[in-house]
Amino acid sequence: MSPATQPPPPGARPDWTIDQDWDAYTADEHRVWDTLYERQAALLPGRACDAFLKGLDALNLHRGGVPDFRAINPELQRLTGWTVVAAPGLVPDEVFFEHLANRRFPAGTFVRKADQLDYLQEPDVFHDVFGHVPMLTDPTFADYMQAYGRGGLRALGRGQLHNLARLYWYTVEFGLLATEAGLRIYGAGIVSSRAESIFALDDPSPNRLGFDLERIMRTPYRIDDFQQVYFVVPSLQALLDATLQDFGPIYRRLDSAPDLGIADVRTEDGVITRGTQAYARARA
Repeated sequence: MSPATQPPPPGARPDWTIDQDWDAYTADEHRVWDTLYERQAALLPGRACDAFLKGLDALNLHRGGVPDFRAINPELQRLTGWTVVAAPGLVPDEVFFEHLANRRFPAGTFVRKADQLDYLQEPDVFHDVFGHVPMLTDPTFADYMQAYGRGGLRALGRGQLHNLARLYWYTVEFGLLATEAGLRIYGAGIVSSRAESIFALDDPSPNRLGFDLERIMRTPYRIDDFQQVYFVVPSLQALLDATLQDFGPIYRRLDSAPDLGIADVRTEDGVITRGTQAYARARA
């Protein structure tokens, strides 16, 4: 593994991993996890995609309190060869990509406070484990995440990281999936949020557009509120296939392509729902 551009914090290993120290969680922290789990588990059937719901069952993330990574990793490894590794919060890009490329998902270990159930800017263990890890039990999505990590390592040397970050945001974090039963959620930022689980599917405000790799890479995103646009993949296999192509020609085209407005809808877009943008205007 190549060295990171900054040293790990005290107590972290050279690859920025730490021990989860599961025994250190307090009763209050376990209660926060249980509260978040129970309300999302009640809300998501009929909203989250089948791959997420099956993964949630396979990993049994409701054993009582914050999951112990030592308990869930054997099943995750058996299913797709992935493991969850504990990290001290956000890690440098090159460290993150290196872990993904080797089928390791870095997860934070801290738990949000009881008064932060509905919004937290920095991802905590609930977002990382409940939101992300169930999808890693799906073989196709597991391959996509590894391909993304490998692509990230290549993008670092090209100065195209901002374009690739948008792909992660609009798929891994805030992606929607088309199914015969209707739109379903697979993005971790949605499934781990009660409010956005409702907003992403039901609210008339956001645009919902068909998946287009280059279009996504030209579209900035919001980190401070609900999304103004969601991109819908026709299948997880289509998402993987798009990521396995050579991004070099795409990056060269993007060098001369301006960013698009978050709320823009172009004639060439595959429009699934043209939103009113009422929510965003009211918040402006």
